Amino acid sequence: MATLLPSRVFISKRSQGGQGATRHMARPHIFEPLLGRDAGRYRLVNRSKGIVLAETVEPAFDSRARRTGLLGRDALAEDAVLAIAPSNAVHTIGMRFPIDVLFITRAGRVTKRVLQLGPLRIAASLSAFAVLEFAAGHRAVGATAVGDHVAVEAAGTI
Repeated sequence: MATLLPSRVFISKRSQGGQGATRHMARPHIFEPLLGRDAGRYRLVNRSKGIVLAETVEPAFDSRARRTGLLGRDALAEDAVLAIAPSNAVHTIGMRFPIDVLFITRAGRVTKRVLQLGPLRIAASLSAFAVLEFAAGHRAVGATAVGDHVAVEAAGTI
């Protein structure tokens, strides 16, 4: 089964007018641990501050999951994050609750932080690769600053 965010991309030279096929490595990204067949339980941490942002990472990597996001929900668990990738913008049209949002690069550097994004709002960061959505008022998100480095790691690691 193909994933939207592959760690390897295969490009055929035939489709580009050449002969044979060539393997091309895609640029690495923060969510690669979540894509493996053995993907277990992972958490999101702020490595710059040494704090846990979320104990549960819910991926939204395919078109349907990205479109749906948090729509239709009444809340998001305090210890969870919805990771939307690739994406550099979100809206809260149709949402029932406010959210805190971090925009990050492929490497996990925070490019923008939006706290208490209420319904009927739009937020974007053109330099972002992904969007992280948290329950509004999340203390660790409030402590996270632009430029901090966040990472996905196996749950239970220190």
